[in-house]
Amino acid sequence: MREIALDTETTGLNPKGGDRVVEIGCVEMINHVATDKTFHVYINPERDMPDGAFRVHGLSEEFLCKHAVFAKVADDFLDFIGDDPLVIHNVQFDIGFLNAELERLGKAKLDVARTIDTIPMARKKFPGAGASLDALCRRFGIDNSNRQLHGALLDAELLAEVYLELNGGRQTGLGLGETDLKEAAPSDDEIKIESRTKRELRVFAPSGEEQERHKVFVDTLTDALWKA
Repeated sequence: MREIALDTETTGLNPKGGDRVVEIGCVEMINHVATDKTFHVYINPERDMPDGAFRVHGLSEEFLCKHAVFAKVADDFLDFIGDDPLVIHNVQFDIGFLNAELERLGKAKLDVARTIDTIPMARKKFPGAGASLDALCRRFGIDNSNRQLHGALLDAELLAEVYLELNGGRQTGLGLGETDLKEAAPSDDEIKIESRTKRELRVFAPSGEEQERHKVFVDTLTDALWKA
């Protein structure tokens, strides 16, 4: 099962108000485990970088203007994600920005139905606890010491690890697959049959002496049921 952990960085919070995507990071996962296949691009937003957004990710207008615009990277991005499920921390934010960019190019928007939001997953698993990416990294002991600033690829990599833990870690079930059963089964050389000596059957019937003593005892009883 192929899934894509995805994150973006932007110039702000409102894609309908002129804010743009400036970075996309994707990590391929197979059966919830990250592979070494990634997709990462910086994007020229064709506009200035507000101070608030710069303090979040550290991507300046001067740096980004040297990179391609979204129209130049859109097809490569869409080819990488294919039709596979998208795992996102706060789906509405990232999908809202990506769909605004795709709509500008006249391309089909990404279907929210194909997304998996890890925030409600975390809140359901840990009610009342923090559900930010940093909080989940601390909970699961995931090293996020390199996350001094937000970065799309780094955050996607951390998200892939968090998603794996939210699904139960590397051992997600107690069952063994066919391969595991074959590996667990002993070979013919390992099977040893030991002979055992049978024990003598135990006799639980009362002895003659015990029966006689019981009869004497019963005779001392008044209206005993045994005399009926």
